Amino acid sequence: MKIDRTVIKSLPLFDRMQDDELDRLLQHASSRRVPQGETVFEQGSPALSFYLLLHGRLKVTQVTPDGQQIIVRVVHPGDLFGFAKALQRPDYPGTAIAAAESVTLGWPTDLWPNFVEHNPRLAVSAMQTIGQRLEEAHMRIREMSTQEVERRVAHTILRLARKAGRREETGIRIDFPISRQDIAEMTGTTLHTVSRILSAWEGKGLVEGGRQKLLVKDAAALEELAEAVKERN
Repeated sequence: MKIDRTVIKSLPLFDRMQDDELDRLLQHASSRRVPQGETVFEQGSPALSFYLLLHGRLKVTQVTPDGQQIIVRVVHPGDLFGFAKALQRPDYPGTAIAAAESVTLGWPTDLWPNFVEHNPRLAVSAMQTIGQRLEEAHMRIREMSTQEVERRVAHTILRLARKAGRREETGIRIDFPISRQDIAEMTGTTLHTVSRILSAWEGKGLVEGGRQKLLVKDAAALEELAEAVKERN
């Protein structure tokens, strides 16, 4: 699938690049449409390419040594991902799965040094992404170590609303399919616990669920839950 440079130029990461620079960037790129539920790459497989998400949403999962699956990251349009070379590793540390139908742009991993050398903004973006991932990982470890489950779930849903929320008349819609199991994997808890919490919140009018749908109806109330000073028993 041929990618029009105007699609790339509309992304903040590329909006200052000249047309000839974009053309050179796209010369070695290959695009791919990824149906919902299909993988872009799998954990442990050789890191042969690095990617940019043009459209859709991806969730990156990891299987821990004890066999538990967790969601470590949600990839949003305009995000670079899969750049294992920058992490000094030969394989992908997680599995990237399309949470909604997505379009990716990929380059051979061998081009990564040239990629960042000739595109300083992309190099900065990659470093910022790595920094954000580390910060998010530390935040999640801190939340799991010190916070009760309800607060962790509130934090996770608020982060999703900020990153992937679409404002509607009655609230903020998470604009890609997300299940209660997904939220459980993001927060290190069980499906049963997440279902209990969300059902209680629905009864209070804080959120509205559905089949892989989530509407935040009262973000202020969730903020209060997330930032509560005292743990509830």
